[in-house]
Amino acid sequence: MDALRALSLLAATISMGLVAGVFGLYAHTIMPGLGRTDDRTFVGAFQSIDRAIINPWFIGGGFFGALVFTILAAIAHLGEDALPWIAAALVLYLVTFVITIAINVPLNDGIKAAGDPDRIADLRAVRERFNEARWTSWNVVRVVTSTAAFGLLAWALVLYGRST
Repeated sequence: MDALRALSLLAATISMGLVAGVFGLYAHTIMPGLGRTDDRTFVGAFQSIDRAIINPWFIGGGFFGALVFTILAAIAHLGEDALPWIAAALVLYLVTFVITIAINVPLNDGIKAAGDPDRIADLRAVRERFNEARWTSWNVVRVVTSTAAFGLLAWALVLYGRST
């Protein structure tokens, strides 16, 4: 059981850190950079980035991995000192997860559904419908919630280490 506790908590912490890093990178680099481009570049680049991020590394190892591993860590730590910290991380990540599925993904899908930027007559309208301000605002919330969840899991690792 000790190996399961250690491995699940370590996997939860690593995957949460990776997800927080991705959302952070969007907040401080990708979206500000794209925001400074013309409409054609923005639409085309965002479509390409969104297609590229849908891969096993991010989806399996990060986005869903953070959820699954944190749930496993919570189950493995039932009755342990680290459980409240893991549970709080899980709640924060559930907020992150719901925001992603309910807000960011539909916006991503909308801009991709607009089609090939070379064939779009009104790129400005596509960009406006995408609503950069909404996407980036909710992404900042994801940065805060996933980074806080990462910190809580790191603290849970400390507590687990002290107890073994």
